[in-house]
Amino acid sequence: MLCGTEAIREALVDQAEDFSGRGTLAIIEPIFQGYGVIFANGERWKTLRRFSLATMRDFGMGKQSIEERIQEEAQCLVEELRKSKERVQKEIEQVIGSHRPPALDDRTKMPYTEAVIHEIQRFADLIPVGVPHIVTKDTYFRGFIIPKNTEVYPILSSALHDPHYFEEPDTFNPDHFLDANGALKKNEAFIPFSAGKRICLGEGIARNELFLFFTTILQNFSVASPVAPQDIDLTPRESGMGRVPPTYQIRFLPH
Repeated sequence: MLCGTEAIREALVDQAEDFSGRGTLAIIEPIFQGYGVIFANGERWKTLRRFSLATMRDFGMGKQSIEERIQEEAQCLVEELRKSKERVQKEIEQVIGSHRPPALDDRTKMPYTEAVIHEIQRFADLIPVGVPHIVTKDTYFRGFIIPKNTEVYPILSSALHDPHYFEEPDTFNPDHFLDANGALKKNEAFIPFSAGKRICLGEGIARNELFLFFTTILQNFSVASPVAPQDIDLTPRESGMGRVPPTYQIRFLPH
């Protein structure tokens, strides 16, 4: 088990090649049988990774066209929200309600908004344990020799709630990602998509979607909760290997 930011990054980033193998999950192995970009190994994984990246680029990843498509979907969501006076939503919207950013006139100058989104990802902590890695060769790591084929589990929640990197690790606070001047700052412990060679290939699209959906909602609605923010329980519910956010009631009030 890899616990803490330093141990996780030392293995998955500093010794990325040695820890680039994928371990197995007993409940999933009979389904995937070593196929798929997430669970494949060796040349099969490298081929699938190249194919996946090329396909996502063909669909517009990293281009203006994908942002336009996301914006279209965000507008569809806005129209659906306008049709209902109240709607049951989940944790991300509830957090929006208790931490409202300033006016969103220029999306390129909104570090506070991005800090809120980062903190939502950190605090939600829906995948506390990363998919297991496997050591590809005998490797020297932190004073120990790790034999080839040893399975390694990065405990992502131990980084996302690392007190050495987050002043109040168990408190929702966007200031964790802002410097003294209010500018967005990088935090080495922020690895919601894992790290290294096995980092989620869709990270870029996911970040773009979160930002565009988030800002589109706030540009069109004021968000309110029927209960006081301090009475909201943000603790995710355990569900097998992962966690799920509780269900909340929330109001979207058109501007």
